[in-house]
Parts: sequence; structure tokens; C-alpha cells
Amino acid sequence: MFRRLFLDHPATVGESYAEHFGVASRFGVTMIAGGLGALVHAVVPALCKTSGSDTVRELHRQMVAKRGAVAADQTQMKTVEFII
Repeated sequence: MFRRLFLDHPATVGESYAEHFGVASRFGVTMIAGGLGALVHAVVPALCKTSGSDTVRELHRQMVAKRGAVAADQTQMKTVEFII
């Protein structure tokens, strides 16, 4: 049960629990900041014109880059030949 709740998902993205906690926390705070910018924009359209979309774009870029790096690492581990 502990493994399923705390360790399985971080392992699927190539992170320890602590690493995943940091990344997920940073993503969450970044989303809150982008959301606040979007709310400011809703009230005063001349302000924070692109903060919401910029936030989404940057977080998406980071997730895609991380996904690619994890996939490349997994592929490399499967294809490495060991010579003794």
C-alpha cells in the first residue's frame, strides 16, 4: 500500500519520492502564479495578457522534455551491452 501511494508513480517518471515532491510542488506553485495572473487579466484585461498561456506553455515544454529524457534513459538501459 505504501509503495503504491508514494513510490510507484515517481518511479515511472524516473524520480525518487523526494525529487517528485520537489518537481510537483514547483509545478503547483507555478500553476497558482499563472492562475493568479489570469485572474488579474480577467479583471483588468490590459494587465497580465499572456501570463496564463505562458505558464501553460512553459510547464508543457518541461513535461515533454522530461518525458523524452526518461524514455531515452529507459531505451539506453535496455540496449546497453555489458562487456566484462
